[in-house]
Amino acid sequence: MKSTPQTLNDWLAHCEQLHPTTIDMGLERVHTVARRMGIGFECPVITVAGTNGKGSTCAMLESILLQAGYRTGVYTSPHLVHFEERLRLNGEAVKAAELAAALARVENARVQPGDAISLTYFEFTTLAILDVMRRSGLDVVILEVGLGGRLDAVNIIEPDCAIITSIDLDHTALLGDSREAIGYEKAGIMRTDKPVVVSDPLPPQSVLDRALEVGADLWRVGVDFNVTGDKQQWGWAGRGRRYSGMAYPALRGANQLVNAAGVLAALTALRERLPITAQAVRNGFAFVDLPGRFQIVPGEPNLVLDVAHNPHAAAALAANLDAMGFFPTTHAVFGAMADKDIAAVLVRLNPLVDKWYFTNLPTGRAARATDLMAQWALLNKRKDCSAEVFVDPESAFQAALSQADPADRIVVFGSFLTVGGVLKDGVPQLQARHLPQS
Repeated sequence: MKSTPQTLNDWLAHCEQLHPTTIDMGLERVHTVARRMGIGFECPVITVAGTNGKGSTCAMLESILLQAGYRTGVYTSPHLVHFEERLRLNGEAVKAAELAAALARVENARVQPGDAISLTYFEFTTLAILDVMRRSGLDVVILEVGLGGRLDAVNIIEPDCAIITSIDLDHTALLGDSREAIGYEKAGIMRTDKPVVVSDPLPPQSVLDRALEVGADLWRVGVDFNVTGDKQQWGWAGRGRRYSGMAYPALRGANQLVNAAGVLAALTALRERLPITAQAVRNGFAFVDLPGRFQIVPGEPNLVLDVAHNPHAAAALAANLDAMGFFPTTHAVFGAMADKDIAAVLVRLNPLVDKWYFTNLPTGRAARATDLMAQWALLNKRKDCSAEVFVDPESAFQAALSQADPADRIVVFGSFLTVGGVLKDGVPQLQARHLPQS
């Protein structure tokens, strides 16, 4: 008889071995285990769904609410390096022992005599994280929805406000092959009479129809709230609240203003339960930090880290890289899951990249580096662009560093596992040697 797991890593291995990645769709199984555990929240809950921008939106909400003095809990996924990153309590990653104890409680609730319930790995770990949150005396809970919305384990929790960020094609095998189909799944987090903030400037009609169908209080960018700005500052206005002369969020990239606008709409919608000051808003945007989202690490060469892994995110990354100015050579380390639209990602970045370093990733779901390079070779028309393959992100990154001049730029992007593979020993501090001129 196998011994009961003790450490967090033991429990995660147990979950991976015993729990499938997919089983019958539906939330009733997760609801049942959650009821057995008494999972629920008295404090305000904000759920965040969408294709891109979810993690940034959660981070900005968290930063502002912390500045306002609230005790926050934030659940996001996946993680970059350590599983504990998925739950932040008051801005700090949860302790591994707390998660291990919660996973044991999920197992006890799941396996009742004569009525054992199957859970996926994601459902199992989500229940554990929710259980830690409910025991932590929080003032506000922020939940990033996983890949979907309607049938995501997070959706067992009743939100006081929902946010839907940008919607684009991703996870099409599970969510549908159109923005309308994907929008319908994301809209599953809406609730009757509760505010739902849609920060996508051109949302699918399915999202708007669902808001009308369930009677949600729709907050739509360009209709219920608006953004203005110039090169130095920006402003927000909507439903009786106005913020002006604000510095841009510390998270870089033009797309972050769309996310920030949605954050202010949600906080305005909840202002009676979560009052905040204008100073908390300013400080929150100024101090927000989220690794791997157009993260620029100064050094020689310049380093950019970004978890862009679908065409929409890749287009935003390309625009942000282009706005950085001139670099003699751009080196790109790239690894991705096999189910992504890899060709579309490569098409958007190839004009900006001079040397590619394609990498394998430590999961069977990933595209092989040789397959990535084969796809790149089919679309590449540039004679001045080269490519190599590597066994893991670290070796790809070290190869890029060895070939880079101090004035160059290295971009590490794609899967969370790609960026996490470079960050596993901390943020690299780069000091490249000058290469001899040929």
